[in-house]
Amino acid sequence: MKVELLYWDGCPSHPEARALLADVLREAGVTSLIEDVEVATDADAERLAFPGSPTIRIDGRDVDPAGADARPALTCRIYRTPEGKVSPIPSRAQLQEALR
Repeated sequence: MKVELLYWDGCPSHPEARALLADVLREAGVTSLIEDVEVATDADAERLAFPGSPTIRIDGRDVDPAGADARPALTCRIYRTPEGKVSPIPSRAQLQEALR
């Protein structure tokens, strides 16, 4: 399983997202390493189809398909939780669902 965390250093949410992702992977018994991918330029954002930081992809699929189509940009990403709240990182439930 390939697990990627794409981030822009200007967004403060990626360490929290990485910690949550590591926790969810550990709980699920997944031993794959998290590949940290820094997105540093607008060209990188375009090339990687990066909708904002943090972006988490499991085997190339965004854990939040609804937000994956946003215009590539060096920006912080907004997630909608299953309860409809706004969050700077995906929810535990979103990550667990993406692993299924």
